[in-house]
Amino acid sequence: MSMDISRRTLVQAGTTALASMALPSLAQTDWPSKPIKIIVPYTAGGFTDQMARLLQVGLQKALGQPIVIDNKPGANSIIGVDAVAKAAPDGHTFGVVIAAYAANTSLYPKLPYNPRKDLVGVSLMGVSPLLAAVPNNAPFKNTKELVEYAKANPGKISFGSSGTGSAAHLTGELMKALTKTYMVHIPYRGASPAFADLLGGQIQLFFDAPTGLIQAGKSGRVRLIGVSGDKRLPAAPDVPTFVEQGIPGLIGSTWASMIAPAGTPRDIINRMSAAVNQIIHSEETRAKLEAMGTFAEGTTPEACDAFIAAETTKWGKVIRDAGVTLE
Repeated sequence: MSMDISRRTLVQAGTTALASMALPSLAQTDWPSKPIKIIVPYTAGGFTDQMARLLQVGLQKALGQPIVIDNKPGANSIIGVDAVAKAAPDGHTFGVVIAAYAANTSLYPKLPYNPRKDLVGVSLMGVSPLLAAVPNNAPFKNTKELVEYAKANPGKISFGSSGTGSAAHLTGELMKALTKTYMVHIPYRGASPAFADLLGGQIQLFFDAPTGLIQAGKSGRVRLIGVSGDKRLPAAPDVPTFVEQGIPGLIGSTWASMIAPAGTPRDIINRMSAAVNQIIHSEETRAKLEAMGTFAEGTTPEACDAFIAAETTKWGKVIRDAGVTLE
């Protein structure tokens, strides 16, 4: 989801502080003493899983133990996150979460875990501003024309997302609020069926992570009209941001953060953060992230916690203002 100026400052400050976190001390402790599990609360192959697996080989080399990726999908990531929250806080279980983790705090009145008390941040790994796509035969070819059409034809534009409460859904709701337009949200069970209906013209607007749309735009299957970030994507440099197109505040991203059970020793949290960030900032990983439309971050645990807290507050307001429910 979003990364405005204040949050970006927090992240940059956290990244600068990494210089004091030395990796050699990893070998001077008995941690880790067994394989480390990274719980991914989604199925294999998606953005969250890809982000976790980018770390796997590097962490095994840095920590000297096998890194096991454990996919625990279900309930909009709640099942997997709950498993992280209830794991022994001994530094051998971590999780990777995305934007839904922040939104769930407002979407679900009774979570089985308390995100503020039961879990802590390790590192904000990367941020992927969402791309917006429209069909090639749509009666609008850019953001200005889309907004004008939506104002002249309330309810005639349907926008699809990978599900209610997803980063894509909430970014669409934010666009409606900022442009004072009425568009109909159509939730899907994942991005693939939504994209299929975009191609078929059943929906007229679709927000998704860059990995799913960059190639579709380059091949001409859809028209990319905007980036919901504060800067253009290196992998899609011709697509302007919504801010550039006159909609300040339309910032919405998915992102990946590593988290750990609360109570995990702070020294271990810091050491894992340092190991993760060394991988994130390597030339090889940054190149892979750039191709995915993801900006490499790599932050201190404190900056990670601050980022998630800011996201939770921002999207909580959007959820309340738009009256988003899961019923």
